[in-house]
Amino acid sequence: MADRRLQVFHTVARLLSFTKAAEELHMTQPAVTFQVRQLEEYYNTRLFDRTHNRISLTEAGKLVYRYADRIFQLYAEMDDAVREITGQISGTVVIGASTTIAEYMLPSLLGDFKARYPEVNIHLKVSNTEGIVSMVENNVIDLGVVEAPVGNKSLVVETCRMDELVVIVPPGHPLAGREAVRAEELTDYPFICREEGSGTREVIGEYMQRTGASPGDMNVCMELGSPEAIKGAVEAGMGISIMSRATIGKELQLGTLVAVPLDPPLERPFSFVHQKHKFRMRAMEELLKFARSYCRAQEAARRGAAAGAAEG
Repeated sequence: MADRRLQVFHTVARLLSFTKAAEELHMTQPAVTFQVRQLEEYYNTRLFDRTHNRISLTEAGKLVYRYADRIFQLYAEMDDAVREITGQISGTVVIGASTTIAEYMLPSLLGDFKARYPEVNIHLKVSNTEGIVSMVENNVIDLGVVEAPVGNKSLVVETCRMDELVVIVPPGHPLAGREAVRAEELTDYPFICREEGSGTREVIGEYMQRTGASPGDMNVCMELGSPEAIKGAVEAGMGISIMSRATIGKELQLGTLVAVPLDPPLERPFSFVHQKHKFRMRAMEELLKFARSYCRAQEAARRGAAAGAAEG
């Protein structure tokens, strides 16, 4: 409903990139540039400095951005207030999730949520934990779901559920028949790990230090950017790895991978992360409430399965 030129300018100013703004707005870059120039002509001043393929806000641009931010905040609050009166839950929520969560936890959660609230549009952005936290900090997304601790104390971090990480090896591997494996034993084998910035990699490094083993002693033979790539490499006998048990259910059923628990066990939280003082639309509140309930059910099922395995 707000002036389209202002919407486009606000997106460019937030991302400090015409290219990224075009991608987010599903526009061509020339169209984005045209809208910004229209606004600059309206105010008869430059809103961006463009130097060496980088852009920055001028003083006038900073002023317009501050007011635009307040305008869009008020629009969101007005829209939400009217929909609350009418009982309608709709709108768009932008979620960011680290790779493991996006591929193995969110599809069923978001599918169930969409079935209940068909008028809510959900946009999902996938990155590693570091990238998701940065998106929350810069208001690129409304809600992040991450798999590693978050250091920014100005953000709200809420544990969703616990996730167990296990050693994965191919059948016939020397570790395949073990009931558990200690951290220091992992250094004896080629190890396949995630890329820098990955929450899984960070958690594994902290675990190694906590248990007295040095992450630097690990024989890292490959760094891969997705759980699927790691599973394929381990299945091919190229090394071993540590992964979330939630990601390997199919491979365990097919017998292409073997999961060996760590001693001591390694667990990490899956967490929601969002801005402290940012106004949240009702659609966002409903999604958070739905996700909390979903995660409680998943955690109860996980604990029940673990208790059953222990008794057996």
